[in-house]
Order: sequence, then structure tokens, then C-alpha cells
Amino acid sequence: MKGDLEIDRKGLVREAYRIEGITAPECRSIFLDWALSLPEGEDSSAALRLLLDRYGSAAPDHPMTQVLTDGLAQAGRPRRRGGWRARPRD
Repeated sequence: MKGDLEIDRKGLVREAYRIEGITAPECRSIFLDWALSLPEGEDSSAALRLLLDRYGSAAPDHPMTQVLTDGLAQAGRPRRRGGWRARPRD
């Protein structure tokens, strides 16, 4: 099934908004699948903004809107991972 937007090629997010009674955990699972299918180098923040504009504005109380909003907040927060400062010292 093809999505309406180029960033939702599989139509995962579009279909999530169409499923009646979908829960937040199900939306997170769909979001993960969507995120893993983004092409390398794609700006995930910009893609999330497009999805929120397209689908979230019409359904602000939908659990997928919250998941996309949370994903956008997490995407902008850089995080240090590893390195010598993260290793335990005696």
C-alpha cells in the first residue's frame, strides 16, 4: 500500500490514523517500523513535521499524533554515547 507522502512510502502512518481504537503502544510499534524504513540521510525531524502537518493537525487527540510529537522532541535532543568519559574510573 502506497502512502500519500513520499516520506510515508509504505503508508504506515496514514493507516495508523485510519485504525479505529488503536492504542499508543501499537502506534509506537508502527512509528518504529516507519523510522527504520526512512532512507539513509533523510532528515527525520523534517519528515516528522510533514507527517504532523498532514495527519496530526486533523486528529490532535489521536495516539499517533502524540507518538509523532514525542518523536520530534526526541529527534532534536543530541545525546552523548560512550567515549572515555562514559567509562568507569577507579
